[in-house]
Amino acid sequence: MSTWIVSLFAGACGLVALALPGRAEARAAELRVARVETPVAILEDVEVRLAWSPGEAGGHLRVRARTARAPDLGYRFSGLDWSCPLRRDGEAWSCAGEVTAADTGSARLSLALDAASTQAGLVRGDARLALDRDAASPDLTRIDLARVPVQWAQALASQAWADGRFGAGRMTGQVLVDAAGDRPLQVDARLEVEGLAVDTPDGRIAAEGLGARLGIGASLGSMPVIAVEGDLLGGELLFGTTYVSLGSRNVALSGEARKAPDGGWDFSRLDWQDGDRLQARGRARLAADAGLQALQLQMRSTDLGALGADYLSGWLGVAGLAELQLGGRAALGLGIEAGQLEHADLILEGVSVVDPRQRFGFQGLRGDLAFSSASPVDSELQWDSGTLYGLGFGPARLPFASGGGSLRSREAIPLAMLGGQVVLDDVRIQPPGATSGLDVRFGLALEDLDVAALSTALDWPPFTGRLGGRIPMAHYADDRLDFDGGLVMRLFDGEVEVSSLSMERPFGVAPTLSADIGMVGLDLEALTGVFGFGSISGRLHGSIDRLRLVNWTPVAFDAELHTERERGVRQRISQRAVQDLSSVGDASFMGSLQGQLIGLFDDFRYSRIGIACVLADEVCTMDGLGSAGRGFIIVDGAWVPHLTVVGFNRRVDWPTLVERLAAIGSGDVAPVVE
Repeated sequence: MSTWIVSLFAGACGLVALALPGRAEARAAELRVARVETPVAILEDVEVRLAWSPGEAGGHLRVRARTARAPDLGYRFSGLDWSCPLRRDGEAWSCAGEVTAADTGSARLSLALDAASTQAGLVRGDARLALDRDAASPDLTRIDLARVPVQWAQALASQAWADGRFGAGRMTGQVLVDAAGDRPLQVDARLEVEGLAVDTPDGRIAAEGLGARLGIGASLGSMPVIAVEGDLLGGELLFGTTYVSLGSRNVALSGEARKAPDGGWDFSRLDWQDGDRLQARGRARLAADAGLQALQLQMRSTDLGALGADYLSGWLGVAGLAELQLGGRAALGLGIEAGQLEHADLILEGVSVVDPRQRFGFQGLRGDLAFSSASPVDSELQWDSGTLYGLGFGPARLPFASGGGSLRSREAIPLAMLGGQVVLDDVRIQPPGATSGLDVRFGLALEDLDVAALSTALDWPPFTGRLGGRIPMAHYADDRLDFDGGLVMRLFDGEVEVSSLSMERPFGVAPTLSADIGMVGLDLEALTGVFGFGSISGRLHGSIDRLRLVNWTPVAFDAELHTERERGVRQRISQRAVQDLSSVGDASFMGSLQGQLIGLFDDFRYSRIGIACVLADEVCTMDGLGSAGRGFIIVDGAWVPHLTVVGFNRRVDWPTLVERLAAIGSGDVAPVVE
């Protein structure tokens, strides 16, 4: 059913008054009017027919109109047709019958009028709408609603919000319409709404299952003014990325808005009160396309846990942090002008941040963080402890300065970690703007971190050594973190250097890490002992280039490992290590003598060891020291017995290779001899 009902009531009342016969003897009357205007509605090409039998107390009335419009209310319809039996009781008249309009269905419309008042009613199913107008105050119309579909108010709402589309929902309450000619149309409504659903064509704004008890005042002139006060009674709301779940709670709200000459809206007052979760007050200005032009807002939450679950899940979900758990209290004041952040001041009290996926966390977070696009301002945050991917760090203070549109650290920030320290310096944060996202830059130094503690924290094999290095600049933008410089680890009496390090979605879904790794002079005997890889003595060199991990699982790399002879360093390989290499390389022992004698020796001298793997599409393309017929050499022996290990399968399924490595760790490997 279309929402043209108020205009229909007003127009029909005037037409019936014109059509009533002047005397009872009239048998029929017909009236054609090009245009009928009331303070509310305009009807065009109107036809009224009245049939009345002499001596009867009633007759039959039919009213038709080509179009009807209520410009101030936004209603417009065509093909009006109302037919009803007309009754007269003294000076009172009444008529009730079906009314239809093109593309809007039908309903039952009743009308009663006398010299003192006009009353009308519309019924469709269990929805009822009643109109009452007193002759003593002809400009004032009262409309009572009972379970009226919110779609009936679509045209009126479109006057203030052109993109809003009503779906489900019912309204009950009263609306007063004041159509005095010396001022814009005034509407005063007291409504209860249940099960409201609304959205916009672009999906940026929506509501579902929303209940409300509202008082609405509106002045619907060329520049409408609307004031709202009342309570929301549960439901769900979406504003762009902000998703709000009200559950079954009552939230008090109020506001006042005036349409601006450019088609936007100025909100001179906004107030939202949701208990401990969120209290917010401010003002705002929206552009004609609903884009935010200006905002002054003060917010406070004394229950960040509930705030995160009911207000921040949309933002956190976009960042891949939908399960983030918050605690403590916070207050935020911010100002936006011309779509750009002008100032912000975040105050934290006893805040905890816990990521259930153990990517990061903070305890005892407190202090303030201030941002300014103009005048300089200082602030400072502190925390008691934190974690990053399972690595714990101690208390810290973060002194910041802001001005000119960025946030900067005032001094280096040391963090105690893994028996050494991590130092952040030259931190610079650029908040997101209308044309750019968040931009973060910082320097990073790792000073003498204990690799054994790192291995324990990350559940690695029990490596030992120290980790250090300097990254002059790390840059986070567009959900990507890039590192200049590199890190150097002193491991197994050699060095492992990590360079070209970057991360995509570091805290989001399926984080991806890319890096190049170089190894120089690692003690093979210590290394193979840690991995349970038999025993090999010598020095290992090599690289793992273009390494790519997705969700911390390797999906691509170009790896090459080999030994190099060094004065004073023995090069021997145990029978167990031969078996393990044979398993990994899908290899065999070559030569009849070694096949006969392999079981008689605990270890063997070797000249060189080399193995390579290029991983792509879950297939490892294998290689070694050189060709050996249809295979490739993995171990080139020395002296007698001259041991040679040759691989024959150059394409190995990566999951299968991982299974073989796991079997080596468990000792479940048997030799392969040809």
